[in-house]
Amino acid sequence: MCAGNKLGALGLLLSDALERATGDLSPSAAALLLTLFYSPNTTATEGAKIAGIRQPTVVRVLDGLVRQGFVKREGRRGRTTVLCITRAGRQRARLLQTARLEAMNDLLRALGNPERIAFEQAVDTLLGAATTCRAFGRTTCRLCDHTICVGRLCPIGTRATEIEQVAAKAKQRGQAC
Repeated sequence: MCAGNKLGALGLLLSDALERATGDLSPSAAALLLTLFYSPNTTATEGAKIAGIRQPTVVRVLDGLVRQGFVKREGRRGRTTVLCITRAGRQRARLLQTARLEAMNDLLRALGNPERIAFEQAVDTLLGAATTCRAFGRTTCRLCDHTICVGRLCPIGTRATEIEQVAAKAKQRGQAC
């Protein structure tokens, strides 16, 4: 029971550090800006799903990002508007990523190298075990720097791929009968 309590306290510590790192952006605005940074030409509906924002909120958040010059609405895809991150938005996203990673690395400095390796392995295990599908990964990794955790380095993406492969094999076996 104590481990659960400690994990909850760590979660709040991390959440507070991330909130400070976002500066003047709300958590929703930061998530949407980074979503558009890594997934250009996303629609508001797609961005809302990835950023974990409800549809009514995404319009208000987008309006703020447009006013700040970080995002512009461009073209249409069917009945939806395509969103495009601006040069200023890309710059702000990079600064946001730097501040986020610095905040996390500040906390990790308390660990020696062996402890840090063990901690990373434990986090990988927890993230992999929590992953249920690719959409979970997109939402959970909405603030991640997608250039760092690539391929097998990403426990969520790795687990999502494993789940998809198992499902594809099951589907093939079902079609063969």
